[in-house]
Amino acid sequence: MTTLPEIAARLQGYDPESLDVATAQRFLSALAAAHLPAPEGSEVLPLGQALDRVLADDLVSPINVPAHDNSAMDGYAFAGGALQPGRGLRLRVAGRAHAGATWQGALASGECLRIMTGAVMPPDLDTVVPQELVTLDGDEHIAIAPDLLRAGANRRLCGEDLQQGAVALARGERLAPAALGLLASLGLAEVRVFRRLRVAYFSTGDEILSPGEAPRTAAVYDSNRYTICALLRRLGVDVIEGAPVGDDPALLEAALRRAASEADAVITSGGVSTGDADHLRPLLQRLGEVAFWRIAMRPGRPLAVGRLDAGARPAILFGLPGNPVAAMVAFIALVRPALAQMMGWRARPQPLLQAHSCETLRKRPGRTEYQRGIVSTGPDGRLQVRTTGNQGSGVLSSMLQANGLIVLHHDQGTVQAGEAVEVLMFDAAI
Repeated sequence: MTTLPEIAARLQGYDPESLDVATAQRFLSALAAAHLPAPEGSEVLPLGQALDRVLADDLVSPINVPAHDNSAMDGYAFAGGALQPGRGLRLRVAGRAHAGATWQGALASGECLRIMTGAVMPPDLDTVVPQELVTLDGDEHIAIAPDLLRAGANRRLCGEDLQQGAVALARGERLAPAALGLLASLGLAEVRVFRRLRVAYFSTGDEILSPGEAPRTAAVYDSNRYTICALLRRLGVDVIEGAPVGDDPALLEAALRRAASEADAVITSGGVSTGDADHLRPLLQRLGEVAFWRIAMRPGRPLAVGRLDAGARPAILFGLPGNPVAAMVAFIALVRPALAQMMGWRARPQPLLQAHSCETLRKRPGRTEYQRGIVSTGPDGRLQVRTTGNQGSGVLSSMLQANGLIVLHHDQGTVQAGEAVEVLMFDAAI
């Protein structure tokens, strides 16, 4: 098995004590590929139960889609060779074709067929004029104005969407609604998908209270459990929730061993800095391997990543910071893409939009910053973005107010009002 130092050796600029975001993302991608590729095992599900699951095999189309040449709209079908430049055309309506049935008959020269959307195009007919573009000439004839359309117009060809034997969906495709519709259009009632990734989560710290417990001095309620577990469920993994663990090395080790025996990945929050009560890093060194523990980013600088060898097979550990916003931002920017890869999902990179800043954004080069932003359309029609105000890593309400994260890259300095910035919209991430 590839070791973490072997992965690190292939990455230029690797520094486990202060890794830039881009290098951390490349490391996590390599880690997911080398240690936990697509989940072992698969299952066959009915289409109605396969939403957001990941396709386990290339899916080859068993049929042509569409299965026959057909009309793209309601109108009149005829042989396009009758069209002549600069000349109108008068045709006799000799019959009617509906979707779901094949018209039987033959047309003579100068005749056409009334046809409905989706109806099979009879042999020798290759052109459809929309009904709103013709002039009715008595009860049986239509007139088409000169140069109104070309031969072959408004005909959908057999197999123009998918050809029989072609790959309709590739292994690793996440089955969104459109993908399920495509499978249904092929007549498929079920599909083989990877099993769900199993991810264990628990919060750490003596100060943690579960909602419903009585308040006490210096304690905080555990919001991270609910935000991170909700993000995991949105991603489509099986979540194994553990109870909070206090700042006791023995209890923490037992929780890590238990989680690693049950899951493909383990996520914790809190206890990843360098304080006296931060035990995660030394435990990870004893139970497996440490990849890195600090990222040059804000919020989210303390982030431990490594491998736990406490189970039947290795589990990847992501130790998130304890501050609520930092935990969410680190998950979105770094953990979510790695988990998607471990699911077997060929996820596309999350797109960044460009918007013009409504204010000065102060920043020093040397770290990536994610500021909570509100994107809107300005008076000039361009996208604009403003911050939610206080960017403290404990201001969880700002994640509710924002609709995206303003991404200020590693080498960027202060951004002046009116300058363009990149924004990661939440719709693509959470």
